[in-house]
This record gives sequence, structure tokens and C-alpha cells, in this order.
Amino acid sequence: MLNATGVELSYGASLCLRGVDLAAEPGRITCVLGRNGVGKSSLMRAIMGLERVSAGSISWEGRDITRLPPAERARAGIGYVPQGREIFPFLTVRENLETALAAAPRGAGVPDDVFDLFPILKNFLKRRGGDLSGGQQQQLAIARALTARPRLLILDEPTEGIQPNVIKDIARVIALLAKERGMGVILVEQYFDFARELADSISVMVRGEVALAGATADLPRENVLKLLTV
Repeated sequence: MLNATGVELSYGASLCLRGVDLAAEPGRITCVLGRNGVGKSSLMRAIMGLERVSAGSISWEGRDITRLPPAERARAGIGYVPQGREIFPFLTVRENLETALAAAPRGAGVPDDVFDLFPILKNFLKRRGGDLSGGQQQQLAIARALTARPRLLILDEPTEGIQPNVIKDIARVIALLAKERGMGVILVEQYFDFARELADSISVMVRGEVALAGATADLPRENVLKLLTV
């Protein structure tokens, strides 16, 4: 489905990503763990084409997309929910959702199933995005990405600053998308316990590199937690 191989990314003279490999498969949740500043978000931005890689390659469904513009990657079926959500605060919930239709199939509208996943949004269609709570904004950001009907969904720290009851709702949706709808999911997280409940595989990043990777069940908890405190 998606394969990033040997990805390197620099900001000026600073090498941010160092030969990173990452794969995502249909119906499976891949989690990227690591502390702040280790390169997790930079890797997601590189996968989406928002940062230009200096080495390595990214392929999507057998096609090399390393140099493909972000909009083309979205139209190809990759959905992205960035860290911080980045909704449009002065647009209504409906208008926020409709901004994703540019990446959806021609003539498509906002799919009804996003309201099945996040029922509260249906009650707030005329409310401005900036008037929603943090948890509601996160649900809106995920729903907006799903409006484009992606086959792979990238979620960059979706639980950051979110109340526990909404975290449970988001976890439920992530599991449903992967296990029942066959969507590939890349989940960026800092917290191992949340990742362990959902992820089929985990990659732990340290200083721009993948220091440990494997099936979730095969990674000893103490080994992962040790890397998260480095």
C-alpha cells in the first residue's frame, strides 16, 4: 500500500530524518511512537509531500510518489489529519467538510457515514469551527479527511489535548476504519498504552531514526518505554 524507504529530510544544515523506513497496509494500524522533536511529524509531512525529501523514496500502491505534489497525493487516496488539527475557524462545520471535496471523486458530496462516525457534527453543521471544543475540532478534522474517501488515513497525534471521553470515541473510529472498512492507518503518538491498544505494528523513533520496529505483540513494553524516555 504505502512504503517509505530510506527517507531523509533536512532543514538547512540539520538532518531531521535519517534513513527512515515505514510501511502501511490495508486494514492495519501502524503506529509511529516517539517523544517530541524526534521527527514523527516531519515524516508524516514528507509522506504527504509537504516537505521535500533529500534522499529515499515513497511509493503508494506501487507508484512512486516521491516528487508528487500534496494535492495529487490526496487525490490518489491518502488522507491526512495534521498535528494541531488545522481546521478553518471562521468556516462552518459543513464548509470545513466541503473543503475536502476537491480531493474526492468528481461530483461527490460529504458522505453520510462521517456523521455515523461522529454524530455530534451533524448537530453543529452551521456552527463555526473555531467555536467547537478541542475534542469536537479533532473529530471535525478527522471527518474532513474522511470526506475525501481516502484508502490510507494519517493521524498525527489525534489525542493531543483531548478529553478522555473523546479519546475513546477517536480510538473506536480508528479501529472501525481499519478492521471493518479495511482502511490503512498511520497513527502518530507519544503514549505507548494508547498505541498498544490499537496498533498492529509499532515503529519507535529516536533522533530522526527508527530505533525499534515490529509487530506490537512482539515488542516488550520495557524496551519501548526505555526509548520513549531517551
